[in-house]
Amino acid sequence: MPGKLQAIPLGGLGEFGMNCMAFRFGDDIIVIDAGLMFPEAELLGVDIVVPDISYLIENRQKVRGIILTHGHEDHIGGLPWILSELKVPVWGTEFTLAYVEDKLDEHGLLDDADLREIRAGESFRVGSFSIHPIRVTHSLVDCVALAIHTPLGIVIHTGDFKVDPTPTDNHLFDLHSFAEYGKQNVLALFQDSTNVERKGYTPSERAVRRKFDEVFAHTRRRLFISCFSSSVHRIKLAVELAQEHERKVTFVGRSMNNSAEIAEDLGYLEIPDGLIINPGEMKNFPPEKVCVMISGTQGEPMSALSRAAVDNHKHAKIEKGDTVVLSSRIIPGNEKTIYRMIDHLFRREAYVIYEDGSSPPVHVSGHASQEELKLVINLVKPRYFIPIHGEYRQLKLHADMAAAMRGSVGKVMLIESGDVLEFDELGARKVARINVGRVCIDSGNRTDVVEDLIIKDRRHLSEDGIVLPIIAINKLTGNVETTPEIVTRGFNPGENGLLEGARRIVEDTLAFSSEEEKADYGVIKEKIRADLKRYISKQTQRRPLIMPVILEI
Repeated sequence: MPGKLQAIPLGGLGEFGMNCMAFRFGDDIIVIDAGLMFPEAELLGVDIVVPDISYLIENRQKVRGIILTHGHEDHIGGLPWILSELKVPVWGTEFTLAYVEDKLDEHGLLDDADLREIRAGESFRVGSFSIHPIRVTHSLVDCVALAIHTPLGIVIHTGDFKVDPTPTDNHLFDLHSFAEYGKQNVLALFQDSTNVERKGYTPSERAVRRKFDEVFAHTRRRLFISCFSSSVHRIKLAVELAQEHERKVTFVGRSMNNSAEIAEDLGYLEIPDGLIINPGEMKNFPPEKVCVMISGTQGEPMSALSRAAVDNHKHAKIEKGDTVVLSSRIIPGNEKTIYRMIDHLFRREAYVIYEDGSSPPVHVSGHASQEELKLVINLVKPRYFIPIHGEYRQLKLHADMAAAMRGSVGKVMLIESGDVLEFDELGARKVARINVGRVCIDSGNRTDVVEDLIIKDRRHLSEDGIVLPIIAINKLTGNVETTPEIVTRGFNPGENGLLEGARRIVEDTLAFSSEEEKADYGVIKEKIRADLKRYISKQTQRRPLIMPVILEI
């Protein structure tokens, strides 16, 4: 008698990024992907956001391992955080693990990590699951979907994908395997929803070549190309065209250098001898002989391109007549910083080429549009269909699209992060919710968790400022020795005697407090805070953070 299979998204369903999904059968739990997301503007001072894995920690004895579909940050970025809590093996393809090694090394976790390489087409076992990786195409190389064989049936998790008929590395999307599974009565298909709003097909990676060729042909001076450092296809294309157009190539920015190195080591990038120069050597070549691959396409504040845009980079100097190509999409939420950077580039009188909907495109997406999504659904013919990876509207649109495909889909289940979807012999249903959420991390030391309270305080400070009443109390007598002083930061007391009034409030509070209260700093601070808060709120309708400081004399 087979038991129950549970699918539990810990992140990535109903939000952008932070992809992480647990599958549980009996006493075995496997985790697919461990992503991060970048914070929205209101999460002040937070660098990255990772999923709350309290469910995995509570069931740590049952977690058998983490299986990665590919090496993008929104699928592997949370690994250091999870592996510092759970010592479990991690499976991934060669290229994905190369990225993971870099990341774990940075956090001092590499020596203890148990990393296991997988190959498309070669099955492996984890607990009661047998997993068959299927080659898919995406904006990164060496990506797989996972066919998970469970005692209740086959579950397919697509990871991120598009169906690219002409990938630059000639590793084709394995449509055949999806079709074969379609003959075997697949229990459930979990499919990437990122591009469900786009009609038609996502263009092949090769579609960018025409635009790049045009840009190389027309650029009279230095050419700067910025793309995601993980876009190995794009880096490869730029290197090939630079050679054709007789330009030397230099990599600027740590992530760009790392990626190029990994891609070259693993044979995804062939760099002819003598083509690469060091960033410091750029000035020795005429501008029309140089192509700079530079990181920072999202306008990240300290990235190489952002610094070059304000003329603050040691080697990358952008001058009048240079061309800058931003070969990536604008991630929602980054619009302001990217356009600010583009403005700076225009001020430098550079030609800037960015995604503006023109044809041929300067960037193509790595995610499947509607027709490719339908193609995979038609091949797999799942009994249950579950949209994953996307904000709620995308999951809903994807669910509606699949529901309309009556011949190919049994039943559509729309779930969000934290929902527990349970399958048994009678069918599937949502049975519970578990605790999920975001853990905010401050990368000062890369592992500082920022509590909700702190974010609340930061928001509070950013809106209303801070007021520090400073009181000197004699330790022996409990007498107040000097007039209380009031210091403000980020809070404008104005001209109409507000500080004078606040000082009087503090004096009154002290005057009406007993010697015992004054000797107990916790009590007296709280009394001063409450009285001041009431007074300032009444006078100004604002609520600064009030922190009384008691000096013992």
